[in-house]
Amino acid sequence: MTPPAGTHGFGIVGTGTIAAMHADAIAALPGARLAAVTDVDASAAAAFAASRGTAAERDLDALLARSDVDVVCVCVPSGHHAEVGLRAVKAGKNLAVEKPVDVTLEAADRLIGAARDAGVALTVISQHRFDAGLIEARRLIDEGALGRLVLGEASTKWYRSQAYYDSAAWRGTWAMDGGSLLNQGVHYVDLLRWCMGPVAEVTAVCTTQAHQIEAEDTSLAIVRFTSGAVGTIMSSTAAFPGFPQRLEITGTNGTVIVEDGQLVSRAFRDDAQPADGGGQQPADDGAHSADGGPRLGAAADPAVLDFSGHAAQLADLLAAIDEGRAPAVDGEAGRAALEIVCAVYESSRSGRTVTLRS
Repeated sequence: MTPPAGTHGFGIVGTGTIAAMHADAIAALPGARLAAVTDVDASAAAAFAASRGTAAERDLDALLARSDVDVVCVCVPSGHHAEVGLRAVKAGKNLAVEKPVDVTLEAADRLIGAARDAGVALTVISQHRFDAGLIEARRLIDEGALGRLVLGEASTKWYRSQAYYDSAAWRGTWAMDGGSLLNQGVHYVDLLRWCMGPVAEVTAVCTTQAHQIEAEDTSLAIVRFTSGAVGTIMSSTAAFPGFPQRLEITGTNGTVIVEDGQLVSRAFRDDAQPADGGGQQPADDGAHSADGGPRLGAAADPAVLDFSGHAAQLADLLAAIDEGRAPAVDGEAGRAALEIVCAVYESSRSGRTVTLRS
């Protein structure tokens, strides 16, 4: 069966927590339909398929053989992303790979090269690039409102219990997951680079303090960008009860601050008064509850996620396929974020500053 003209059929590989986000996003797109899912746990795939009114295939080969699937969402543990993606590329499918693109640069390069050679589209999920606050911040940067960029700060201070890591054997392992930075913090690593430009070098320390896992639960890095600007990256899953992800970009003429996708503060040298009334957050910025406390959301619970960013990114992927262009967040963008994370880990292990490729 082939999808109707103008419709893209999706297949989801892996039916864990993040798969629901992809299914909701697909359902929100007028030119898309979820054709089938598969999982190594057949009962999990069957239950997921039944809840979504779609088909459950017995294995990956069966899903890839379907003529009504032209886009595959890779939602398996991170260390299997390239492996699954390569099989999908060989079958001629376009790809939406959950972050990170994989856990090693070697695996990422194999997947990116294979997709390029096969002429299929590849996007690596970084849905927060499509958040309104990030779009506005990037516009201000591009228009020069901040002047020359001098400082960028990315912070992910979330909380995950030991039960979260114990819920699956792959969580918190170097081979399949990485720690707080590669799993939870990588989104804001990507956003920091997107706003500030390429990173030249990294000096970092990583520790495991509150969980029994292989990888780190807390990391701190000082980065120098190729532009000469500097910055910091902080990530933790030990910050109870969890706080909004935060991005601060400072230039010679001003500063913008984004929390959980909302532009909560902006101040410019030439303004008589900062646009937000003196640096205070707006009364309803989307990041705080009615009593003024933070809306914890995904900061405390991985199941509490908004699918609108995923929908926007998948919509861009479909447009890229139809228009014959690269997606806005392509494989190279995913690789760039992974390279920074890998440099953080290498610097922590070696105790030395690490120079990046670009």
